[in-house]
Formats: sequence, structure tokens, C-alpha cells
Amino acid sequence: MIFVDEARIRVKAGDGGRGCISFRREAHVPRGGPDGGDGGDGGSVYLVASRSYRTLSDQKFHRYSCAKDGAHGRGKRMHGRRGADLIIPVPLGTVVVDGDTGELLADLVEDGQQVLVAKGGKGGRGNSHFATPVIQAPRIAEPGQQGLERWLHLTLKLLAEVGLIGLPNAGKSALLCRISAANSKVAEYPFTTLTPHLGTVEIDPLGAFVVADIPGLIEGASSGAGLGIRFLRHIERTRLLVHVIDISDTARDPREALAVVEEELRTFNPELLKRPRVIAANKIDLPHDTHLPMLHALCTERTLPLFPMSAVTGEGVERFVGYLADQVRKDSKRQVSMECRVP
Repeated sequence: MIFVDEARIRVKAGDGGRGCISFRREAHVPRGGPDGGDGGDGGSVYLVASRSYRTLSDQKFHRYSCAKDGAHGRGKRMHGRRGADLIIPVPLGTVVVDGDTGELLADLVEDGQQVLVAKGGKGGRGNSHFATPVIQAPRIAEPGQQGLERWLHLTLKLLAEVGLIGLPNAGKSALLCRISAANSKVAEYPFTTLTPHLGTVEIDPLGAFVVADIPGLIEGASSGAGLGIRFLRHIERTRLLVHVIDISDTARDPREALAVVEEELRTFNPELLKRPRVIAANKIDLPHDTHLPMLHALCTERTLPLFPMSAVTGEGVERFVGYLADQVRKDSKRQVSMECRVP
């Protein structure tokens, strides 16, 4: 499946049916008396968040969607049938913006959450509504109103409790595969991961939490370098950031690797640096000389939790996952407590 996190679509609500001009055929009633029925309302267009979808590929390649029109009114005061609504499912985390005005219409983050994006046109009234003592046989009926038509810009921001960030080839994909059932591509070259991947970490009896593997960030990612500009927004949804650093990389100081990614986060959204962060010193199974002590001193100075580990051998991973689960659980309790205080 192609991962698509942006789409521009055009939606059209159904038009209302027109009212009917009709007369009963009865003796001693002028022209039989008006009995034209009303037209049916046009169908509306809704976007609904669904866990069954992971990407906006359906919307990307199906750019125009239209709800059903309302049926026209008929004689004997028979009203037209209402047009069927159109339901467009989208992944959780989809942000809906008006394509012409830039107005934020919805941020769909819960399963089943829906938003009305185009309201159907109202059906026209038949001539039975226009009879008066003066005009007893009106030949007047309303046309149905047109349904709303608009462009929508959809942006997907993945929903995950934990986000794995770092330079290319730091071992993020290998770590995700180690701690979850995800099957990310792992290879010995940069930019192996071209799209974000999600993995669910099962921790009994604590439950489970979702981890997102974000493609490697390089210097200038927030300005369009590499792949980062396309996927930095996915980090905005995460509660906890895990900075994965390759301490076996003799060509780069681990402090520099940390500084590069921090600067890109700061440039893209300074609020990201205020979130809880963890440093994962990966690849301790390979020679790392003085890199680990150097990184330990930096983390102690900045009070950042440090977890030396090897995603390949599994050394140190269990302790790391336990810490993540504990932090996610604390954050969930804190959110529930805050929700309870809202009057």
C-alpha cells in the first residue's frame, strides 16, 4: 500500500429536488386545487474517522465525490425522496481544511468522529404551499437549492504515544521491529525508511501503546532537505520523543547528532522540544570507544534519560520498553485527571 499523508479532494453535496406544479381533478374546485408535492433534500457529505484506514491513498486517487440529489416532488402531495448522504472514511489523525479559505474544519482523532463538510440543498416547495384566497390555482413552485461544492485539503498526522526520531541509519526501524510486530525495512544505507511506520507494543498487564518510526532527519530537514519536511508533522501527535543515536558512528560526535535533530525540531515547531524526551544510545554491540561516556555526561547535564541498547541483540531493550510503558501510563492518568476537572 502506498503511504499518502496529503490529499486535495472536491466534494459536492446533492441538489434539492424541485417542487411540483399539480392540480387535483375534482368538481367545483378551481382547476382541481393545487396538490404539488415538495422536492426532497439533497444528500450531504461527511468525513468519518476510521481505524480501518492508515493512509489517504483512496482520497488521493479518487478526487471528486458527490452525494445523491433529492427526487422531484409529484402530484397528490407526494414529496420527493431525500438524497442519500455520502460518507467518506479517513484515517484517524486527519486534519480537514477548506481548500479555498484555509479554514480549519475538523481534526478527526477519535474512531467514528465525523464532520459535515458539504450540506445538501433543500428541496423546493410544491404549488400546494402557494394557494391563497386570491390565488386559488397557483402555477408556482420552487426549484431545489444547489448542494454545497468545495475543495478540501486533507492532511494526515499519525497518532502515536511514542515517536522515534534521529539521523538516517541510526537504527530506528530495527528498534521498532525489536519492540513490536512491525515489519519495517532494515538495511545498511541511509533513508531506508521512506514513509512513517507504526508498531504496537504489547505490555501486559499495562496494555499497549503505539510507536511511530519517523524517516531520518538531516540538517535542513525543516526547510525541505531530505525526507524530513514531509514527515516532521507526524511528530506533533506524539506524547514522548525517543531520540535514537548511533554511538558506533565514528564519523559523527553523538552530541552533534543530538544537536542537529534538536535544531530541526526547534525550527519546525519549538513546542516539540518541551515534550518529554528519551535518548536511546543504539548499537552498543559495535565498538563505540568514548562515545557512550561522552553521551552519558551530556544527558546527565541536561537531565535526559539515557538508555544504552542494541536493537539487533536486544541488550537493554527490555528496560527501555518498561520505561516507555511507565511514562505512557503516567501521561494517560494525567490526561484523565485533567479531563475530570473540567466542569
